[in-house]
Amino acid sequence: MIKNYLIDMDGVLVKGKTIIPGADKFIQRLLDCGTKFLILTNNPLYTQRDLEHRLNIIGLKVPAECIFTSAIATARFLQNQKPNGTAFVIGETGLTQALHEVGYVQTDTNPDYVVLGEVNSYSFDVITKAIRLINAGAIFIATNPDATGPLESGIVPATGALAALIEKATGRAPFFVGKPNALMMRSAIRYLGVHSEDTIMVGDRMDTDIVAGVMSGLETILVLSGVSTLEDVKRFPYRPTRIVNSVAEIEVEC
Repeated sequence: MIKNYLIDMDGVLVKGKTIIPGADKFIQRLLDCGTKFLILTNNPLYTQRDLEHRLNIIGLKVPAECIFTSAIATARFLQNQKPNGTAFVIGETGLTQALHEVGYVQTDTNPDYVVLGEVNSYSFDVITKAIRLINAGAIFIATNPDATGPLESGIVPATGALAALIEKATGRAPFFVGKPNALMMRSAIRYLGVHSEDTIMVGDRMDTDIVAGVMSGLETILVLSGVSTLEDVKRFPYRPTRIVNSVAEIEVEC
Protein backbone atom coordinates (compact mmCIF):
# COMPACT_ATOMS: atom_id res chain seq x y z
CA MET A 1 0.00 0.00 0.00
CA ILE A 2 1.30 3.47 -0.89
CA LYS A 3 1.95 5.44 2.30
CA ASN A 4 1.80 9.11 3.24
CA TYR A 5 4.60 10.67 5.29
CA LEU A 6 4.95 13.06 8.20
CA ILE A 7 8.64 13.96 8.43
CA ASP A 8 10.49 15.76 11.18
CA MET A 9 12.99 18.33 9.92
CA ASP A 10 15.94 18.83 12.28
CA GLY A 11 18.04 15.69 12.57
CA VAL A 12 16.06 13.97 9.82
CA LEU A 13 16.46 16.18 6.74
CA VAL A 14 18.91 18.81 7.95
CA LYS A 15 21.46 19.49 10.66
CA GLY A 16 21.73 23.23 11.09
CA LYS A 17 22.33 24.54 7.58
CA THR A 18 23.52 21.21 6.15
CA ILE A 19 21.41 18.61 4.34
CA ILE A 20 21.71 15.12 5.79
CA PRO A 21 23.13 12.94 2.98
CA GLY A 22 20.33 11.46 0.86
CA ALA A 23 17.60 13.74 2.24
CA ASP A 24 17.34 15.71 -1.00
CA LYS A 25 16.89 12.51 -3.02
CA PHE A 26 14.30 11.22 -0.54
CA ILE A 27 12.23 14.40 -0.87
CA GLN A 28 12.58 14.40 -4.64
CA ARG A 29 11.37 10.80 -4.75
CA LEU A 30 8.27 11.78 -2.75
CA LEU A 31 7.60 14.64 -5.16
CA ASP A 32 8.19 12.51 -8.26
CA CYS A 33 5.79 9.86 -6.99
CA GLY A 34 3.12 12.38 -6.04
CA THR A 35 3.24 11.06 -2.48
CA LYS A 36 1.43 13.15 0.11
CA PHE A 37 3.81 14.36 2.80
CA LEU A 38 4.40 17.12 5.32
CA ILE A 39 7.60 18.27 6.93
CA LEU A 40 6.78 18.86 10.58
CA THR A 41 8.65 21.23 12.85
CA ASN A 42 7.99 22.37 16.40
CA ASN A 43 9.77 25.62 15.55
CA PRO A 44 7.07 28.34 15.32
CA LEU A 45 9.39 31.19 14.29
CA TYR A 46 8.95 31.05 10.53
CA THR A 47 6.12 30.99 8.01
CA GLN A 48 5.80 28.20 5.45
CA ARG A 49 7.30 30.41 2.73
CA ASP A 50 10.16 31.47 5.02
CA LEU A 51 11.04 27.83 5.63
CA GLU A 52 10.64 26.96 1.95
CA HIS A 53 13.20 29.67 1.13
CA ARG A 54 15.61 28.60 3.88
CA LEU A 55 15.50 24.97 2.75
CA ASN A 56 15.77 25.82 -0.94
CA ILE A 57 18.93 27.85 -0.28
CA ILE A 58 20.73 24.77 1.06
CA GLY A 59 19.44 22.57 -1.76
CA LEU A 60 16.33 20.96 -0.31
CA LYS A 61 13.49 21.68 -2.74
CA VAL A 62 10.35 21.58 -0.62
CA PRO A 63 7.12 23.40 -1.59
CA ALA A 64 5.76 25.74 1.10
CA GLU A 65 2.48 23.82 1.25
CA CYS A 66 4.40 20.71 2.33
CA ILE A 67 5.62 22.37 5.55
CA PHE A 68 3.60 22.27 8.77
CA THR A 69 4.71 24.08 11.93
CA SER A 70 3.56 24.10 15.54
CA ALA A 71 2.38 27.67 14.90
CA ILE A 72 -0.02 26.45 12.19
CA ALA A 73 -1.21 23.61 14.43
CA THR A 74 -1.79 26.09 17.26
CA ALA A 75 -3.79 28.44 15.03
CA ARG A 76 -5.96 25.58 13.74
CA PHE A 77 -6.53 24.36 17.30
CA LEU A 78 -7.67 27.81 18.46
CA GLN A 79 -9.87 28.24 15.38
CA ASN A 80 -11.59 24.97 16.30
CA GLN A 81 -11.89 25.85 19.99
CA LYS A 82 -13.11 29.44 19.62
CA PRO A 83 -13.57 30.73 16.05
CA ASN A 84 -12.67 34.39 15.49
CA GLY A 85 -11.32 34.77 19.01
CA THR A 86 -8.73 37.14 20.44
CA ALA A 87 -5.22 36.52 21.67
CA PHE A 88 -2.27 38.27 23.22
CA VAL A 89 0.65 36.79 21.31
CA ILE A 90 4.31 36.44 22.22
CA GLY A 91 6.00 35.20 19.07
CA GLU A 92 7.49 35.96 15.69
CA THR A 93 5.98 36.15 12.19
CA GLY A 94 5.38 32.41 11.87
CA LEU A 95 2.93 32.52 14.78
CA THR A 96 1.34 35.93 14.27
CA GLN A 97 0.64 35.24 10.58
CA ALA A 98 -0.83 31.81 11.29
CA LEU A 99 -3.25 33.37 13.78
CA HIS A 100 -4.19 36.17 11.39
CA GLU A 101 -4.96 33.61 8.69
CA VAL A 102 -7.58 31.88 10.88
CA GLY A 103 -9.27 35.18 11.73
CA TYR A 104 -7.81 35.84 15.17
CA VAL A 105 -7.53 39.40 16.46
CA GLN A 106 -4.31 40.05 18.39
CA THR A 107 -4.82 42.36 21.33
CA ASP A 108 -3.77 43.03 24.91
CA THR A 109 -7.29 44.04 25.95
CA ASN A 110 -9.16 41.17 27.64
CA PRO A 111 -7.96 38.49 25.20
CA ASP A 112 -9.43 34.99 25.21
CA TYR A 113 -5.95 33.48 25.12
CA VAL A 114 -2.33 34.24 25.81
CA VAL A 115 -0.44 32.41 23.07
CA LEU A 116 3.28 31.82 23.54
CA GLY A 117 5.75 30.84 20.83
CA GLU A 118 9.48 31.07 20.36
CA VAL A 119 10.98 34.57 20.14
CA ASN A 120 14.29 36.02 18.99
CA SER A 121 14.47 38.44 21.92
CA TYR A 122 12.83 38.67 25.32
CA SER A 123 10.94 41.67 26.71
CA PHE A 124 10.32 41.86 30.47
CA ASP A 125 7.37 44.18 29.86
CA VAL A 126 5.73 41.77 27.42
CA ILE A 127 6.21 38.79 29.74
CA THR A 128 4.77 40.81 32.63
CA LYS A 129 1.74 41.70 30.50
CA ALA A 130 1.20 38.01 29.65
CA ILE A 131 1.39 37.05 33.33
CA ARG A 132 -1.18 39.68 34.29
CA LEU A 133 -3.56 38.67 31.49
CA ILE A 134 -3.38 35.00 32.50
CA ASN A 135 -4.02 35.94 36.12
CA ALA A 136 -7.03 37.93 34.87
CA GLY A 137 -8.49 34.85 33.18
CA ALA A 138 -6.90 34.44 29.73
CA ILE A 139 -6.23 30.80 28.79
CA PHE A 140 -2.51 29.97 28.47
CA ILE A 141 -1.51 28.21 25.23
CA ALA A 142 2.04 27.46 24.02
CA THR A 143 3.10 26.25 20.59
CA ASN A 144 5.58 23.62 21.79
CA PRO A 145 7.32 22.36 24.94
CA ASP A 146 10.93 22.45 23.69
CA ALA A 147 13.07 24.05 26.40
CA THR A 148 15.97 24.78 24.05
CA GLY A 149 16.56 25.16 20.33
CA PRO A 150 19.69 24.71 18.23
CA LEU A 151 21.69 27.47 16.54
CA GLU A 152 25.02 27.25 14.76
CA SER A 153 26.62 28.92 17.80
CA GLY A 154 24.95 26.59 20.31
CA ILE A 155 21.63 26.10 22.09
CA VAL A 156 19.25 28.95 22.93
CA PRO A 157 16.24 29.03 25.28
CA ALA A 158 13.04 28.13 23.45
CA THR A 159 9.29 28.17 24.08
CA GLY A 160 9.30 25.66 26.92
CA ALA A 161 11.81 27.69 28.92
CA LEU A 162 9.75 30.88 28.72
CA ALA A 163 6.57 28.93 29.41
CA ALA A 164 8.14 27.64 32.64
CA LEU A 165 8.83 31.21 33.76
CA ILE A 166 5.23 32.29 33.11
CA GLU A 167 3.85 29.12 34.73
CA LYS A 168 5.94 29.76 37.85
CA ALA A 169 4.64 33.33 38.08
CA THR A 170 0.97 32.46 37.47
CA GLY A 171 0.64 28.94 38.84
CA ARG A 172 -1.03 27.96 35.55
CA ALA A 173 0.51 25.44 33.20
CA PRO A 174 0.10 26.05 29.45
CA PHE A 175 -1.52 23.67 27.02
CA PHE A 176 1.24 22.69 24.58
CA VAL A 177 0.07 22.00 21.02
CA GLY A 178 3.29 20.77 19.36
CA LYS A 179 5.03 17.40 19.57
CA PRO A 180 4.88 15.17 21.55
CA ASN A 181 1.19 16.11 21.77
CA ALA A 182 -0.62 13.83 19.35
CA LEU A 183 -2.87 16.80 18.56
CA MET A 184 -0.21 18.16 16.19
CA MET A 185 -0.06 14.83 14.37
CA ARG A 186 -3.83 14.65 13.98
CA SER A 187 -3.92 18.25 12.80
CA ALA A 188 -1.26 17.45 10.19
CA ILE A 189 -3.16 14.36 9.05
CA ARG A 190 -6.34 16.41 8.58
CA TYR A 191 -4.35 19.08 6.75
CA LEU A 192 -3.12 16.40 4.33
CA GLY A 193 -6.53 14.80 4.05
CA VAL A 194 -5.26 11.29 4.78
CA HIS A 195 -5.85 8.54 7.34
CA SER A 196 -3.50 7.57 10.19
CA GLU A 197 -3.46 3.91 9.11
CA ASP A 198 -1.91 4.95 5.78
CA THR A 199 0.66 7.34 7.22
CA ILE A 200 4.23 7.00 8.47
CA MET A 201 5.95 9.30 10.98
CA VAL A 202 9.68 9.71 10.36
CA GLY A 203 11.68 11.25 13.20
CA ASP A 204 14.96 11.26 15.08
CA ARG A 205 13.67 11.60 18.66
CA MET A 206 12.04 8.83 20.65
CA ASP A 207 10.60 11.29 23.18
CA THR A 208 8.80 13.53 20.68
CA ASP A 209 8.52 12.21 17.12
CA ILE A 210 8.13 8.50 17.80
CA VAL A 211 5.89 8.76 20.87
CA ALA A 212 3.63 11.24 19.03
CA GLY A 213 3.41 8.84 16.10
CA VAL A 214 2.65 5.87 18.35
CA MET A 215 -0.07 7.80 20.21
CA SER A 216 -1.62 8.80 16.89
CA GLY A 217 -1.75 5.25 15.54
CA LEU A 218 0.89 5.83 12.85
CA GLU A 219 3.61 3.55 11.61
CA THR A 220 6.91 5.04 12.80
CA ILE A 221 10.46 5.13 11.49
CA LEU A 222 13.31 6.23 13.73
CA VAL A 223 16.34 7.60 11.89
CA LEU A 224 19.69 7.53 13.66
CA SER A 225 20.94 10.71 11.98
CA GLY A 226 19.77 12.98 14.79
CA VAL A 227 19.30 12.78 18.56
CA SER A 228 18.21 9.26 19.58
CA THR A 229 20.56 6.27 19.39
CA LEU A 230 20.00 2.52 19.42
CA GLU A 231 20.89 2.51 23.11
CA ASP A 232 18.28 5.19 23.78
CA VAL A 233 15.54 3.04 22.23
CA LYS A 234 15.93 0.45 25.02
CA ARG A 235 14.94 3.02 27.66
CA PHE A 236 11.43 3.58 26.32
CA PRO A 237 8.33 1.39 26.81
CA TYR A 238 7.34 1.83 23.16
CA ARG A 239 9.25 0.98 19.99
CA PRO A 240 9.40 2.43 16.47
CA THR A 241 8.09 0.24 13.69
CA ARG A 242 11.46 0.46 11.96
CA ILE A 243 14.91 1.86 12.62
CA VAL A 244 17.17 3.10 9.80
CA ASN A 245 20.41 5.04 9.69
CA SER A 246 18.90 7.89 7.67
CA VAL A 247 16.07 8.78 5.29
CA ALA A 248 18.36 7.67 2.45
CA GLU A 249 17.41 4.08 3.39
CA ILE A 250 13.65 4.63 3.16
CA GLU A 251 12.16 3.23 -0.04
CA VAL A 252 9.26 5.25 -1.41
CA GLU A 253 6.71 3.34 -3.45
CA CYS A 254 4.95 5.02 -6.34
